[in-house]
Amino acid sequence: MPTTTSLVDALDHLVLTVHSIPRSIAFYERVLGMEAQEFKPGRYALHFGRQKINLHEVGNVVDPNVKHATPGSADVCFLTRMPLADVIAHLQREQVAIVQGPVRATGAQATLQSLYFYDPDENLIEVANEVPAG
Repeated sequence: MPTTTSLVDALDHLVLTVHSIPRSIAFYERVLGMEAQEFKPGRYALHFGRQKINLHEVGNVVDPNVKHATPGSADVCFLTRMPLADVIAHLQREQVAIVQGPVRATGAQATLQSLYFYDPDENLIEVANEVPAG
């Protein structure tokens, strides 16, 4: 395998296991402005930018290859261009408690200024601004 070139180019989607798809859809639409779409009968995804998050409700086997689907085990970082002060104000209006931040963090391409909070299943959600180099 090459050492200087990645085998993959981008993240298309990830899957979150949740206790309640309607509750998760309501949270992610209200708090992060994502758009829910039904992509198969009874299967939902949250769309944002060019990515999506598929939702898998615990106890409802949709893929027998998934061995350890567990709500609350994810730790996901979303980038935003919105100033974090505006994100903080929005989270406060939506009564979402901030766990930590703003703090510096290490991103894939840049240093981040990040906020952390939990979704309804206690997945750790990070919303961050990239910090300009220099």
